[in-house]
Amino acid sequence: MFIQTEATPNPATLKFLPGQTVAENGPFEFSDAVDAEDRSPLAAGLFAIPSVSGVFFGYDFVTITKNDTADWQHVKPAVLGVIMEHFMSGAPVMNADAAGGTEVAPEGFVEEGSEEIVSTIKELLETRVRPAVAQDGGDITFHGFKDGRVYLKMRGACAGCPSSTATLQHGIQNLLKHFIPEVEAVEAVA
Repeated sequence: MFIQTEATPNPATLKFLPGQTVAENGPFEFSDAVDAEDRSPLAAGLFAIPSVSGVFFGYDFVTITKNDTADWQHVKPAVLGVIMEHFMSGAPVMNADAAGGTEVAPEGFVEEGSEEIVSTIKELLETRVRPAVAQDGGDITFHGFKDGRVYLKMRGACAGCPSSTATLQHGIQNLLKHFIPEVEAVEAVA
């Protein structure tokens, strides 16, 4: 089995491509070992590596975030070993009770009367933004719309990325403002 790795704009995060589907019903994000323990044997195995601080599963990739004190030179071989061992074992990525896409972010809030605007925002995010963000090992989901402001949640490599503010302000905000004049600003939510 050959696993490709790709750098992301976030220096604390690497994208691993095992050459097969990872999260068909995802994406899924794990912030610690306790979160992963009952839901995913692969994520639990990755958190057993002391330097791993975040795990994100996209459709065909795994994004790993390391802590600031670790060096990829030491972390990367351990991550590759866990991923390879997991996929060669044939074990599921997600436990059966967690495999239904439970990580889809709930919608936060929508201003009354803006349903058509929100529908257009979601369509643009789905067709133009999410595919580009996934190439960088992350994901972005709609959280809300109120008073001309679009609220988005950054996940995977995008969460905590030094360039995420630029992505939001210059990329996503400009795109949404171009197609939807009612959009005044875009903000990230935690």
